[in-house]
Amino acid sequence: MENFDKTTMARIHSIETLGTVDGPGLRFVVFMQGCHLKCKYCHNRDTWNTCAGNIITLEELLNKIENYTNYFKASGGGVTISGGEPLLQTDFLISLFTKLKEVQIHTTIDTSGMFELTEKIKHLITLTDLFLLDIKHIDSHKCKELVGFSNEKELAFAKFLSDTNKPMWIRQVLIPGITDDEKDLLALKEFISSLSTVEKIELLKYHNMGKFKWEKLGYAYELENVPNATNEDLTRAKKILGILE
Repeated sequence: MENFDKTTMARIHSIETLGTVDGPGLRFVVFMQGCHLKCKYCHNRDTWNTCAGNIITLEELLNKIENYTNYFKASGGGVTISGGEPLLQTDFLISLFTKLKEVQIHTTIDTSGMFELTEKIKHLITLTDLFLLDIKHIDSHKCKELVGFSNEKELAFAKFLSDTNKPMWIRQVLIPGITDDEKDLLALKEFISSLSTVEKIELLKYHNMGKFKWEKLGYAYELENVPNATNEDLTRAKKILGILE
């Protein structure tokens, strides 16, 4: 598209106006379009294409958010930017979060953190109240096999958040036979213990409900023979990580 101003225009996939699982309180959740990772378990395969989605302007999005401000402010909530991968559209998020901070709206980003810590991203971090950081896999080689990239950048991102006193929730998808090895979970526990600003650890049960999106787009689902994670799997992993119920 001609005249696409990255500071005032963005490509989004969808919006959830009163989300309850993407940060504290009720959240206005924006799912950005585009992702550079290739997660084999992705349940939103349709968000990968950076040229798809719906174009929205900063003004349009701010107007939508304003309609729900009373709801999420009363609950201690705010605005969460998810994806896709939000940090692919950092310029727009800086503009958006600058406006949101002017009216004291709580800001959250759900990200893989697999980016170089540029000055622009560091600036965005200062405007963000909370990060939901998705640690894909604590083992670098297994991480590359699972999502197409090793984990050095996301672990460095987590350390930077900790070093700059930025609150974060650590998330990981529990995939049977892939991310549930006891040795890996203990290594994840050790890494998390090295961080000083982790407020919560969330294990998300793997499921294959997004398989139909892969098939609809003409792609083979890469975890075809992997079973869904069970409550028992989750309980075991939480025990290893020392997560209290």
